[in-house]
Amino acid sequence: MSLDPVGLLYLAASVATLVAALLPSLLRKAPVSMPIVFVAAGVGAFALFRDLPDPDPLQHPELTVHLTELCVIVSLMGAGLAINRRFRWRTWATTWRLLSITMPLSIVAVAFLGWWGLGVGAAGAALLAAALAPTDPVLAGEVQVSEPLAKDEHGDDEARFAVTSEAGLNDGLAFPFTYAAIAISLVGLAPGGWLGEWLLVDVLWRLSVGVIVGLGAGWLLRRLFFSAASQRIGLTDRADGFIALGATFLAYGAAEVAEGYGFIAVFVCACTIRAGEQSHGAHSILHTFVEQIERLLTVVVLVLLGGAVARGILETLTLADYVFAAVVLLVVRPLAGWIGLTPGKTGARERAVISFFGVRGVGSLFYVAYALENGEFAGADHLWAIVSLVVLGSVLLHGVTATPTMAALDRVRRRRAARRGDEGSDADTPA
Repeated sequence: MSLDPVGLLYLAASVATLVAALLPSLLRKAPVSMPIVFVAAGVGAFALFRDLPDPDPLQHPELTVHLTELCVIVSLMGAGLAINRRFRWRTWATTWRLLSITMPLSIVAVAFLGWWGLGVGAAGAALLAAALAPTDPVLAGEVQVSEPLAKDEHGDDEARFAVTSEAGLNDGLAFPFTYAAIAISLVGLAPGGWLGEWLLVDVLWRLSVGVIVGLGAGWLLRRLFFSAASQRIGLTDRADGFIALGATFLAYGAAEVAEGYGFIAVFVCACTIRAGEQSHGAHSILHTFVEQIERLLTVVVLVLLGGAVARGILETLTLADYVFAAVVLLVVRPLAGWIGLTPGKTGARERAVISFFGVRGVGSLFYVAYALENGEFAGADHLWAIVSLVVLGSVLLHGVTATPTMAALDRVRRRRAARRGDEGSDADTPA
């Protein structure tokens, strides 16, 4: 007798939702992250219940694109609302280094490894570089800023702030390189057929629109929430977390309609909202709601990823692919991060932590799904397998090491602050 797949899905959804609500508290001090648990749950569920629908992303391309897209934009709103540091060029210096040095170095290195080491061709190598370049805002919760605080200047230590702000911005900055990979797959490597349009439209126009729309939407909503008029009528007192979801869709939708990058617009919008009345309790309400929605979406994506593993998405991989994944996670990102942050305001410990925790996750899954839907890539199943392997490796590697590493860094920081008698200072001593 075969089991009803719809009933099984509802049963699995109920279990996953309840576990998602309880796991963060249960795993707070354990060296096991929530993503590890849900990937394992997906593997087990889809291996045990063969009547469940096949979660192969190549069979459901549109669903894969939009599910991962929604997960990323909600996560970007949560990341922006959690950042407690006001925007200044000097105080965000670590972020600019990661975006302008570390990310390009990672793209070049991954593209070379994909072309030379894996032989996936120019378009495939460019896609791997674009998809594996961004630090993920979804799966890096253990090493990111956790929540809005009443004070802004010393609320975020440099390591958590750097990982959060980098993830918020480089998810959007990976889009131009994804478009480049798509163009190469359609017209070839010769730049005459795509380079000019790519620079003008995919880089200059789309990036500018994303930033402008994000600033505009954030300013408008900030005025709505925190103006004197809204304070008098108690508008924010009556507001709940759905406002954050509305802000997410407003920024993303407006940017996409204007042919801009919605990922950048959402994060910039969230940071702009957060900059207004930082001690206001509405920030915590908005962030808490977004965090809950993000957690639910993350559970769905990770269970399906685990299911895809159980149904054989990694079967096309070779030894070279496993070596590639290990080099990306253990060599490329840490080395590029260290180069990008040296010299800088970060000390040796924080520099090592920021460089190591270049988490790859749902953003990478979105980019490969989007590119394969819009381009013509040879070996699509192999590209999916490679990206999935890197994401799974990141889930395991960073999930196991995040909690003890951040706890050790916090202990060192507290001891330094105690010796200086300055509990407000949380930066590591520069090396």
